[in-house]
Amino acid sequence: MSDIDIDLSDDQPTKRNFFKNPLKVNEQNVATSVPVATQAPARQVTLHLTHIDPWSAAKRAFVLGVLIAGVLIVAIVVLWMVLSAAGVFEAVSSLWSDASGSTGTGISFLSLGRLLGLTMVVSAIEIVLLSVLSTLFAVLYNLSVGFTGGVEYTFTDRS
Repeated sequence: MSDIDIDLSDDQPTKRNFFKNPLKVNEQNVATSVPVATQAPARQVTLHLTHIDPWSAAKRAFVLGVLIAGVLIVAIVVLWMVLSAAGVFEAVSSLWSDASGSTGTGISFLSLGRLLGLTMVVSAIEIVLLSVLSTLFAVLYNLSVGFTGGVEYTFTDRS
């Protein structure tokens, strides 16, 4: 019976050795332990990145661009709501009307609709640029691998 098996017919559970101290060395462990010098060294694997598929790079960049655009739109909406609740837009509007000397209705370019429209235009440009540039960089990387050898990664086991 091993140390972790439970004997249901055991009348003295205090004699079980479930919680042995692993740091305590006894005669059994000394005889079976392996000396440090004969333990196997940590394994290492070296890999070279020699090709990036441009289509895969474009797809991943597009998804990343859409995610960034979504985060940007949510951040703009939250920021606009906080600033609107704090009364910043009314203060800027009154400052503008005092500085210009006009008694107009104020500035309308700070409305949420205009700001979201501008954010969507910037996000669309960002998505296109990110997709095109990542594809271009993948192609350039593939062309440069011939004389640079690619990127080398070394992975090691933890011991």
